[in-house]
Amino acid sequence: MRPVVGMRPLLLPCASAAGLAAFLLHPGVRAEPAAFWTVAAAVAGILIWTAWLFASRRERGEDLTLEFVLRTPHWMQTLAQGALLVWWGIYVDMVRLWAPMILAQLVLAVAVEGLFALTRRGRYAAGLGVVPVIFSVNLFLWFTGAWFFFQFAMVVLVYAGKEFIRWQLDGRSRHIFNPSALALSVAAVLLIATGSTEITLGIEIAQSQFIPPQMFLVIFLAAVPAQLLFGVAMMTMPAVLTILGFGLLYQSLTGIYFFYDAYIPVSVFLGLHLLFTDPATSPRSDGGRILFGLIYGTGVVTSAAMLDAIGAPNFYDKLLPVPILNVLAPRLDRTANALGEKLAMLGRLQTPGGVQRRVATVALWGTTFATMSAAGGVGDNHPGQYYPFWREACEAGSDRACNYSGVMLQNFCDQGSGWGCNEFGVLLVALDRDFLGAAGEFERACRLEYGPACGNLQMLASGDQRLAQGAAAFARGDPPLTELPIVLMGSKGPITERDPTALRALGCERGWRELGCS
Repeated sequence: MRPVVGMRPLLLPCASAAGLAAFLLHPGVRAEPAAFWTVAAAVAGILIWTAWLFASRRERGEDLTLEFVLRTPHWMQTLAQGALLVWWGIYVDMVRLWAPMILAQLVLAVAVEGLFALTRRGRYAAGLGVVPVIFSVNLFLWFTGAWFFFQFAMVVLVYAGKEFIRWQLDGRSRHIFNPSALALSVAAVLLIATGSTEITLGIEIAQSQFIPPQMFLVIFLAAVPAQLLFGVAMMTMPAVLTILGFGLLYQSLTGIYFFYDAYIPVSVFLGLHLLFTDPATSPRSDGGRILFGLIYGTGVVTSAAMLDAIGAPNFYDKLLPVPILNVLAPRLDRTANALGEKLAMLGRLQTPGGVQRRVATVALWGTTFATMSAAGGVGDNHPGQYYPFWREACEAGSDRACNYSGVMLQNFCDQGSGWGCNEFGVLLVALDRDFLGAAGEFERACRLEYGPACGNLQMLASGDQRLAQGAAAFARGDPPLTELPIVLMGSKGPITERDPTALRALGCERGWRELGCS
């Protein structure tokens, strides 16, 4: 397609502004003042920037150039990430509801990227590049409600970082950071520092990505074409094995799981395939890529441990190491060359290995993934998803298991399980002798018509002498049949089964001794 020259390239940001203005009519945007004014401000900003650029270029008599270029990495990443968004959205309602906001960000990204390029260089090569970047941001973090303007701010940061944070590498100016990872990491650091995770749906995103069936397999298959073309399996495989190896070691030492409901959480597995593997900001040599993957896997585990230690949500673990590794990428190439003749042969700083080596690497990674899946290292069924595993570990004396048992029981209670509220109250007494907190949980359980909780509440109110016995003084019981769909649920999402016999069988399969399992 022939380039567009003159002032006509500015029609592109004008069209983007018009497209964004259309979102002002969307019911969801109109219902949320912050979203409405964020979109309105973006439209105004684009038009002002465009008008200034038009006036300044016309005054100097300088033409602008717009061309359309379809690059293989961009359409390939678009298909991979788009497939994951569609698969996720089929099973999770909130993804479908968020889809218009993704589209709005894409429209904004076209305008921002184009205006940066036209302002600084007078030339913009438009294409699909904005799509995988915006998809990547939205696979990990959403700002909602009154804080929606931060979502648009991340889009601006993506392209500001790509435009201004650069270095000379192999005689060419290159952006240092993976654009989406930079914005996500900056947002993550600010949210952690301010304790403001609740203004996002980050936790809900990470949890809901496990709901679709065979999500690990879908992620693996979606990433294969890029791995064959760019050789990035050389990063993914070491990173996966590092995290899995640590998880197995942790389990052997403690008897519980480091990541609670998986050896590798789905959201981390997604990051291992489609976040840190950007060929433009990672090592160019195979040896450097191996080191990159090993360090990233170690960084994820370290980040998760640090986040747990400070009481922050650990879903940020996959985001924090990426910018650090982007800065280290050239050094990792040089380190790979210095490790010895054999590794240096793998680590030349030319284009990564030929087609045969990339195919062999993907084949090895495919075999490894199949083995991991068969052995339960990844997949839909993991004992850590279900309450009985953590209760037994808590009874065996694991404080971490007791804390996570409390999280699960509180979640059951929030979903309407009187049994869960009562059990949580008893656990509060057992762990901290928190009678006041327990009273609140017993009251919730009693309102949900769970009989033992009403008796426990009366005993607390009367100051019964049995309270000196601690948790042993309180009545407990089995979960009612009507609550089984709540308490049997694991991380895969809601249970739709309602047949009592089938529910009991499912409970027995998941370790519930209360159900009379043989």
